Amino acid sequence: MNPRNTWLWLALAAGLFGFILFYQKHAHKSSPGTNKVLPGLKAAAVTGLQVRPAARLAIQAERTNGVWRLTEPHSYPAQKASIESLLAALERLTYVTFISPRELRERPNSEEEYGFANPQATITLRQPDYHALIQVGARTAPGDQVFLQVVGVVYVVDAEILKHIPRTFDDWRDTTLLDFKGLAYDRLAVTNGPRVVQLLRAATNSPWRMVYPLPARADNTRIESALQGLQGLRVQQFVPEDSKADLEAFGLQPPELEIAFGLGTNTTALLQFGRSPTNDSRLVYARRIGQNTVVAVPGDLLASWREKVNDFRDPYLISQATAATVIEAQCEDRFSLQQDTNGMWRALPENFPADAGLVKDFISSLNSLRVIQFIDVVIEPDLPGYGLAPPARRYTLKSAPANSPAGATNAIIADLGFGTNQAGKAFARRADESFVCGITTNDFQRLPAASWQMRERRIWSISTNDIDRVIIRQQGKVRQIKRNGPHQWSLITQGIINDLAVEETVRGLCDLTASAWVARGEQNRARHGFTDKGWQITLELKGGEKRTVEFGGEAPSGFPCAAVTLDGTPWIFEFPLALYQDVAGYLTIPADTP
Repeated sequence: MNPRNTWLWLALAAGLFGFILFYQKHAHKSSPGTNKVLPGLKAAAVTGLQVRPAARLAIQAERTNGVWRLTEPHSYPAQKASIESLLAALERLTYVTFISPRELRERPNSEEEYGFANPQATITLRQPDYHALIQVGARTAPGDQVFLQVVGVVYVVDAEILKHIPRTFDDWRDTTLLDFKGLAYDRLAVTNGPRVVQLLRAATNSPWRMVYPLPARADNTRIESALQGLQGLRVQQFVPEDSKADLEAFGLQPPELEIAFGLGTNTTALLQFGRSPTNDSRLVYARRIGQNTVVAVPGDLLASWREKVNDFRDPYLISQATAATVIEAQCEDRFSLQQDTNGMWRALPENFPADAGLVKDFISSLNSLRVIQFIDVVIEPDLPGYGLAPPARRYTLKSAPANSPAGATNAIIADLGFGTNQAGKAFARRADESFVCGITTNDFQRLPAASWQMRERRIWSISTNDIDRVIIRQQGKVRQIKRNGPHQWSLITQGIINDLAVEETVRGLCDLTASAWVARGEQNRARHGFTDKGWQITLELKGGEKRTVEFGGEAPSGFPCAAVTLDGTPWIFEFPLALYQDVAGYLTIPADTP
């Protein structure tokens, strides 16, 4: 056996034996339920405390109006949770046994024996009606307990208390770079090298606007997300106080990035960020002006603040289209879409019902008009080159003021002009902005160019029980199918039909809905494949009323074209493909029919 290990085991055994003797001698003095070490301590009432770790500077904290702040060795915001965790642990701290002052006097080497000659820490507590001085000595031989001395009495307590005692000043420093609670600001200034962006908002919940280098709407979502990133910044390293003088070495003089918060003309907070430590590129040096402390924080949460000026601008032409109750359009014709008190939309001046789905898609398309190019320097003589003097299309979105009386003037949300298309790009301009925006032609082509495109797509809705017969006209021939009852049909002329298939196909025609409107007017019939001898299907009702749909060529989308007459005018539309296949299968005249 190794002699060195033998002596180690003998020393450990001696220590355990000594502790057992100590515990047996003093254990009778423990009184369960009344053995608090600091019975007069009320954690919530403590106004200040000092912790002096062994061979280190004292750490002092003061509480004012419920807020903890470190005052020694330097002034700095404190970690409230860590301080109050220690106070709570001390308040409920109980002892296993204790040694009275008289017994200590009988042990001339007690200071060294219990570790108080060079204590692990000395804690001073202050509350209005109570003061305490605590010395934390050595661990007991087993290591799971520690000696504490309070007013000349030595206690044996659970060593868990050591976890709450700070070892350095940094242990109690607040790791939040900027506490947004109570921070008042309505202005942001971002300096990123030579680039400067200034943002302003009218109120806390108002959207941000760019005021420099040019007036423009700001990307509110991006800015709020970037602010959330700042709120999440936590200090990873504190630079020693004696090393912070060389700000240039940290990239902080001048700073590589600076973010200023202001309220009115006053700056309420200023953050500066520099380069990365040589041993960790994930961090960057930072400081908050007024605290004069250099720290290192994660750099990835700052990426949004380092972007170009245009990245702070609203990337969409409009973002509030959903609030519109009136949309005025100047396109192929002049019309307006107006929402009534029941939420239904109508197209004026023709006063036909507008399709709720199409209006919703129109508004969604307006909201998704993403800017792919900002053309900032534009003067009036330049506008014809973009097709904006006058614009080829114009949409004015308005909303009724909340609780407004009847007849009140609607507030303008946005006034949008659209110009010519060039190489996959269309140009647009808001009336309240001086610059021109480029959008994709795909986005532009989703916007309606005429009022007829917005008509309600439900063409008619009839009960099959109201149908008397179906009349088919095709290539100069006529065929009639009479309905005798549910799922009972018969040819008025000779032939065989599939009753069930005819019933379901007619049911589809009774609830006819256009997939999309293609055109309207007699002048558009021929170019969409409609002829006088074309294929027509007429639903004749028992009262003699008739509903006729005729079929033409193929729409650009690949859907078949069909037409109906509404208000005395032919309306051409894309016929639903699945229904068309049934109609072609069961409501046609065979070529060999005489």
